[in-house]
Amino acid sequence: MQNLLEELKKLLEQDERLVVEGKLLKNKIIESALKLDVDLIRLLLKSEAIKTHFFQEVDGVLVFDKIKFQKFVSNKAFLPDSYTSFKNKIGLVTENEEYLSESKEAVLAWPYKDCVLEGGMEKENEKRDEIFYNEILTPDEIDRLFEPKVLANFKRIDKDGEHKVTEINKNDNLIIRGNNLLALHSLKKRYAGRIKLIYIDPPYNQEGSVFYNDSFKHSSWLVFMKNRLDVAWQLLRRDGVIFIQIGEEEISYLKILCDELFTRDNFISIVARVAKTASNKGTYFAPSIDFILCYARDINALPPFFDKVDESLYKKVETEGSRKGEKYRDDVALYQSSLDIRPNQRYFIKCPDGSLVIPPGITLPNEKLDGAKILPDKNDGVWRWAVDSYKEKKYLLVFKKTKRSPLLNEEGKQAKWNIYTKSYLNDRKETGTLPRNYLDQFINRKGADYIKTLDVDFNYPKPVELIQYLIEIVGVGKDGIILDFFAGSGTTAEAVIRINKNDKGHRKFILCEQIDYIEDTTIKRVRKIIEDNYFIYCELMKLNEKYIDEIKKPKTTKQLVDIWKTMKEKAFLSYKIDVKQFDENINEFERLSIENQKEFLIECLDKNQLYVNLSEIDDTEYEISKEDKELNKQFYEVK
Repeated sequence: MQNLLEELKKLLEQDERLVVEGKLLKNKIIESALKLDVDLIRLLLKSEAIKTHFFQEVDGVLVFDKIKFQKFVSNKAFLPDSYTSFKNKIGLVTENEEYLSESKEAVLAWPYKDCVLEGGMEKENEKRDEIFYNEILTPDEIDRLFEPKVLANFKRIDKDGEHKVTEINKNDNLIIRGNNLLALHSLKKRYAGRIKLIYIDPPYNQEGSVFYNDSFKHSSWLVFMKNRLDVAWQLLRRDGVIFIQIGEEEISYLKILCDELFTRDNFISIVARVAKTASNKGTYFAPSIDFILCYARDINALPPFFDKVDESLYKKVETEGSRKGEKYRDDVALYQSSLDIRPNQRYFIKCPDGSLVIPPGITLPNEKLDGAKILPDKNDGVWRWAVDSYKEKKYLLVFKKTKRSPLLNEEGKQAKWNIYTKSYLNDRKETGTLPRNYLDQFINRKGADYIKTLDVDFNYPKPVELIQYLIEIVGVGKDGIILDFFAGSGTTAEAVIRINKNDKGHRKFILCEQIDYIEDTTIKRVRKIIEDNYFIYCELMKLNEKYIDEIKKPKTTKQLVDIWKTMKEKAFLSYKIDVKQFDENINEFERLSIENQKEFLIECLDKNQLYVNLSEIDDTEYEISKEDKELNKQFYEVK
C-alpha cells in the first residue's frame, strides 16, 4: 500500500494544476477525478500499478473507478494535511474557467460548486475542526436524496395544546422538522409556484458559526446556500419575492450567487438595516448593520412595493371627498440639512402678519444672504420649492405661531412662526410611498427584549416588526403563503399572525427547522401567540438520520462500537463499506480519536437513505401507520 501511495504522489506531481507551493492539493485531485478530467485520466494510465488498482476492464474498455480513487486519496495516509492544503481560489471565473482579471464576463466559482452540501446542524453554534456532518456530496451520491420524504409524527397544535391530525388541507399553517434542504424538495411537490414571499435569516458565516473552519468554511457556505436557494426559487409564484438577511461577511458573494441563480434582471435591492446602535466589538469599525438582499421571481410580474400609510398620523378634516385627512410635517427639520447644497432654493418666507423669516444658518440681508435669493418684490417664498412650484403648492403651507421657532426674522431675531407643509391621506394612498432601502427602526434589541416576555430562550431573534414590515410592503394578499426555512425562534410565524389579526386575513406560514431547539423554542413560541388559529407540526421520517443522531452522542469508543453493531444489522450502509474488513480491523478503528471514529461511522452510512422516501411509504419494513399514509397522500395530493 505504501508503495502505491508514493507512486501516486509522484505521478500526480507531474500535473502542475494539482500542485501549489510544492504541495499536492488533495481536494483539487478529488474534484478533477469526479469530473473525469481527461488529463488526469491520461496521467493515471501511465502507471501499470495505478491502472490495475483504479481501472477495470469491461468488454475491452477500461473504466475508471472514481469512487475507489476518491476513497484512496481521502485517506489521511495519502496527504495528512487534508483540507488545509486546498488553496484553490474562490472567485469570479468565465465559462472557460479564466478568472475575472482575464475577462469581463464572469460567474462565481468555488470548490465543489456543482455538488450538494448535506447539512446536519444540531446546535446553533456547533464548531468542528473539519466538516463533520455537513458532508459535501457529489452528483452520483444524490440519486434519491431529493425525492419527497415521508412525513410522520403529525400534530395539530393550538393554544390549548396538541391534538390528533385527521386531515391536511390548503389552509393549514405548517412547521416541519428536519433537514431544510430535503424539506424544501418535499415541499416542492405541493407548493411549487405557490409561495408569495420567502424570508430567511441563514447563518451569517461569522467566526464561531456552524461553518467555523478557516480553511473550508467559505466554500462550504456557498454550496450550502446555493442548494437551498435553487429549490426555494422553484417554490415562488411568478409575482413572488425572496428576502435574505445576511451580514457583511458574505453579502458580496451572496449577491453574485443570487445574480447567477435568479438573474440580475430580477434583483430589487440591498436593504441596509441598523442591527444595533452601540457596540465595543470590532477592530476598525464597530459593526452595527446587516443587509437584506431582495429578488423578484419575475420582475415583470411584480407590482411596485408600497409602504403602508399610518392613518393615525392624519387629522380627520372631511368625511367625504379628496381631503379625508391631513397631517403636517416640520419643513425646518426636514430641509435644513439640504440648504448648503441647494442655494437656488433659498428664499424668504412671508408669514401671515407680513414678516419675513429665513431658515437657520442663512446669513442676514445686510450680508447678502450668502447666495440666498430675495424675490424682486420681497413677496413671500419658500426654500423647499422653486418659485413656480411654490405658486402651485402654496395652499399646502401651514403657519403656526410659537415662542420656540428655530426660524429667524429679517432682523436676525427669533421668529414668531413655525412653518409646516400639509399632506392629504388620500394623496398618499393613491400615489403610494416607496419604502426606503435603509431601515433604522428595527434594531435587534427589540426582538431580544420581546422574546423574553414569551419565556423563550433564543440568541439574536429578529424583531417581529421587521418581518411584518417586509410582508406588508410586498403586499402579500390575505390568502398568501409565507415561507421561512431557517425558522429559528418562529418570528416569521408571529409576523404573519399579527398581520392576519390586523386585517382579518388568512395568510399561511410554513416554517422549516432542523436544530433541536424547535420543541422548546419555535413550537413553544408559536403556540403562545397562535390565538384562535392552529398549525400542523410534522417531521421528515428518519432512516439513517437516526443513526447519525446516535453517533454524535457517545463519549467512549465502546459506545460507538455498540452502535456499529446495530448499524450492521439495521442501517443502510454505503456500498463502499466492506463490513468484514471493518470488523477484521476493529483495533485500528479503536486507535482513532473519538471524533474520527464518529466521522468514520457517519461515512459508512448511505446518504441516499437518510430519510424514508415517499415512494417507499408502503414498504412494511418501515411500519408506517395507516393514518400517516393517508395524511401523506393528502399532503402530497396523491390519489
